Amino acid sequence: MAIIRRRKQPEGESQQHPDPKPDEDDDKEEKALNSSGKRNKSKNYSCFDNCCWFIGCVCSVWWLLLFLYNAMPASLPQFVTEAISGPFPDPPGVKCLKEGLKVRHPVVFVPGIVTGGLELWEGHQCMDGLFRKRLWGGTFGEVYKRPSCWVQHMSLDNKTGMDPPGIRVRPVNGLVAADYFAPGYFVWAVLIANLARVGYEEKNMYMAAYDWRLSFQNTEVRDQTLSRIKSNIELMVATNGGKKAVIIPHSMGVIYFLHFMKWVEAPAPMGGGGGPDWCAKHIKAVMNIGGPFLGVPKAVAGLFSAEAKDIASARALAPGVLDSDLFQIQTLQHIMRMSRTWDSTMSMIPKGGDTIWGGLDWSPEEGYSPSKRKHEKDDTESSTQNETASEECEATYASYGRIISFGRDVAEAPSSEIERIEFRGAVKGNNVANNTCRDVWTEYHDMGFGGIKAVAEYKVYTAGDIVDMLEFVAPKMMERGSAHFSYGIAENLDDPKYTHYKYWSNPLETKLPNAPDMEIYSMYGVGIPTERAYIYKLTPAAECYIPFRIDTSAKDKNEDGCLKDGVYTVDGDETVPALSAGFMCAKGWRGKTRFNPSGIKTYVREYDHNPPSNFLEGRGTQSGAHVDIMGNFQLIEDVIRVAAGATGEELGGDQVYTGIFEWSEKINLKL
Repeated sequence: MAIIRRRKQPEGESQQHPDPKPDEDDDKEEKALNSSGKRNKSKNYSCFDNCCWFIGCVCSVWWLLLFLYNAMPASLPQFVTEAISGPFPDPPGVKCLKEGLKVRHPVVFVPGIVTGGLELWEGHQCMDGLFRKRLWGGTFGEVYKRPSCWVQHMSLDNKTGMDPPGIRVRPVNGLVAADYFAPGYFVWAVLIANLARVGYEEKNMYMAAYDWRLSFQNTEVRDQTLSRIKSNIELMVATNGGKKAVIIPHSMGVIYFLHFMKWVEAPAPMGGGGGPDWCAKHIKAVMNIGGPFLGVPKAVAGLFSAEAKDIASARALAPGVLDSDLFQIQTLQHIMRMSRTWDSTMSMIPKGGDTIWGGLDWSPEEGYSPSKRKHEKDDTESSTQNETASEECEATYASYGRIISFGRDVAEAPSSEIERIEFRGAVKGNNVANNTCRDVWTEYHDMGFGGIKAVAEYKVYTAGDIVDMLEFVAPKMMERGSAHFSYGIAENLDDPKYTHYKYWSNPLETKLPNAPDMEIYSMYGVGIPTERAYIYKLTPAAECYIPFRIDTSAKDKNEDGCLKDGVYTVDGDETVPALSAGFMCAKGWRGKTRFNPSGIKTYVREYDHNPPSNFLEGRGTQSGAHVDIMGNFQLIEDVIRVAAGATGEELGGDQVYTGIFEWSEKINLKL
């Protein structure tokens, strides 16, 4: 076991910080006059503004190229692609139509975090003329036209998690809310188009749009979103001959709808008052796509340092772009300040602690890395390769249970050799004067060097430590989050405390509905390296910047290693590890368990990632990536067949490429 020493508490504050020295150049500049005798005037642009203008220019070039691409004859890209790689297969909608499949069950789409559009209903003077214009989704024009104002309007109140005074940003309604995230970048559009091929239209398709920034219960408090979903499902069932609905949530929408299923049957005023048999009467199947049932380690990195693997790699390649002392650009600080007001981000903190995710010396996926299968277009070769088991990790030692480690030596050391100093209750020290940190103020600036040092000296954090660590570094954010979300495992699900809404989105602290005829699918991509654990380091000038950073210098020498750029990866869809997406349907809900008392049938459907062979194929039709899977032909065909009346057994039951069942058996969870 690791050695944990208690920190000695100093009698007084641990640090004294002198006021910053005045900049002598400022006096010289103020005395400088131009040739006409007038003071030189400079435009009041911050470095954050300049960065956003640069992003805007890049986006403008992208839109121009996209316009030229769309201006080509529609048949040209397909003609060139087919000349290179052979004829395209029929889209799933066409294939199913040829087989005689028709509209049967109404379908409901539940989008995930960030993929739904948000529009302005009320704002400050800097947003004049933008009533009901999209602030999120679409062209994102306001990001680079008025970046500071945009950040202000996209942020929620830091105390309440609701609208700031004088600002109302609301979700876009209808199928257009999340069909495309941006021009040319589909989310739900391909699935909608294929459903339309077999006869679906808006009278039997419904997009359950919601403000994905809010906590799940607050979407009902502010917008009555849960009530609207309930009413629309009831209406669709009634107007479609009593046929139950097929629900298709994606990403965070998966746990949002899990919350809905408890809310709709709970008595008012906390719940929807639908009664204990509402789900049994109205829902045929819930087809969860890329669901973070048990959370994602990527959420921890986002809340802890406003970064993930891609951002960390970009910062390593161009350190001056995001937060260099030289350029004093504070892009990540602005992102952190804004995103930490979005309570929904806390819904994806890993759940289940060390029982699910592993401890210092073990993890369910121990010894495995993402699949190294190389895909070919030939179906026979692909079929053979898909049967190849995941290769063992080439790293010297990798304990995925150590979600955050300060230093590679700590990540790889035996737990008995790690000496940790307890951070809980440590004195944080003095605050830094606000003017030393310019115009961005995050909760890290309230920690002082003492608090920052305490976090680093604990050295390694497992899932059981993560919540306490986040409460230490971001107490205001976690105070709001703890009122709406919970991350534990219920000992007794009949305890009256679990009737509170904070437990409803955690599958380990709530029961599925009493609906034995309902089916639940876990559908997700695999075969892509997916973030599982991180190696961190302290940053210089720690109190004026985000003090912690992924150490991108930590990597395996072997290209097949599971440690790259400071991130340990496992099998998944690039965002959600297979363990989180698949465990509940593989074990937690499989058969009659205390989490599934009525024995709802569950199915695990994995889709092996096969990237497009050339750029003319776009994002591909066999992708397993977290968002691109929404265009996966096999997944779409499965959805259409279930919507047309098929059962999970008729689809072929489970379809598995990873070791999800073996990993699940390693988890000692009372069922």
